[in-house]
Amino acid sequence: MTIGIVSDHRGYKLKEKIKETLDKKEYQLIDYGTNSEESVDYPDFAFLLGEKVANKEVDYGVALCGSGIGMTIACNKVKGIRCGNITKVEEVITARNDDNINMIALNENTKIEDALKIINAFISTEFSSIERYQRRELKIQKYEEEHEC
Repeated sequence: MTIGIVSDHRGYKLKEKIKETLDKKEYQLIDYGTNSEESVDYPDFAFLLGEKVANKEVDYGVALCGSGIGMTIACNKVKGIRCGNITKVEEVITARNDDNINMIALNENTKIEDALKIINAFISTEFSSIERYQRRELKIQKYEEEHEC
């Protein structure tokens, strides 16, 4: 399983901690930047990772910024991306199960222990086979196709 990870300057420290502590026996982690705390524009990294996930170059994406909201907004501009701004494990389980998210965004103040639990729950939770959830996902895909999202 391959996970792509990005951050802006405010999420950089958390990204580095995640890279140091994520169990690399189970995942291949690819860092697409940024590579310092020097100010950068988060959309550049959100779009890059969103495209990697949408094109299936990586299985999942993790994006980090100050609030998590900026990355969420920018990632969701990429066709085929369903990114959730996640603050706790329960949210990511529901978002994977019900909404089939393929990216998560975390804020810079997320504790490393919580970030690791969220990431593990994100990649270990399957999309539900319940018809209504699948029907809703198909509606979103159809809308994207018809409206050039």
